[in-house]
Amino acid sequence: MMLSDLFDLRGTVVLGAGANSGIGLGFLMGCAKQGADVVVWGRREDRNREALAKLQEAGAGRVHQEEVDVASEDAVQAAFRSTLDAMGRVDCLFANAGFSSRAPSFPDMTSEMYHELLNVNLHGAFYTLREGARHMRERAQAGDPGGSIVVCGSLSIFYGLPGMEHYAGAKGALSAMVKGLAVEMGQYGVRANMIAPGFIMTEMTGASAQRDAIVARYSEITPLGRPGYPDDIEGPGAYLASKASRFHTGDILIVDGGRTVKSA
Repeated sequence: MMLSDLFDLRGTVVLGAGANSGIGLGFLMGCAKQGADVVVWGRREDRNREALAKLQEAGAGRVHQEEVDVASEDAVQAAFRSTLDAMGRVDCLFANAGFSSRAPSFPDMTSEMYHELLNVNLHGAFYTLREGARHMRERAQAGDPGGSIVVCGSLSIFYGLPGMEHYAGAKGALSAMVKGLAVEMGQYGVRANMIAPGFIMTEMTGASAQRDAIVARYSEITPLGRPGYPDDIEGPGAYLASKASRFHTGDILIVDGGRTVKSA
């Protein structure tokens, strides 16, 4: 195998759920730059199409989008069917749709806040992962094994975040789910991994003054001296979607600039 072929994604279909901006779009951008066909799932069609234009400019092959709220099981199933009708297959799935919220404290967290977040971050991810696993298993049983399942995690799996126990709980549950998928789907040539990003700056981070304070804070506490940006997810995305990661499964890939290994 030529080294230059390791990350070649031409003809590979990569689906990103929650991928019209931020980390999800960063993942797909890395794949697009290697020639992948890409699918964007998001709740706003206008934002999805803006993302597709950027992905095409970056080098993507075929592109497709679905307007979908992953909190709806029916919507996820319909979107996956529509994706297969348009693209024929899904080779890599990145389950990224989600949001964060913080309560004043755990005792003050309302049931509404708890269920609202889990409906998207955990249950929506489950619906998405299940459809992807079903498709990849069916392909394998028909003689076409292989695939990559990737979940977006968080450093909250490793650190306590006051007032965000619901968010951390969802990410922790997904990290356990990934391990189960790695074991169960291995027989079909499918690998399953999680990316756990550090703090990633996006267009939703906040107003200019707030952004400056955030940059200063994370530059201080991160060994590499800065916060992360969506393009820092491009390399890990292309790696996990490609045959370069063909023997890598059941893992949590930490992309945090060294934050978790710093003692204070």
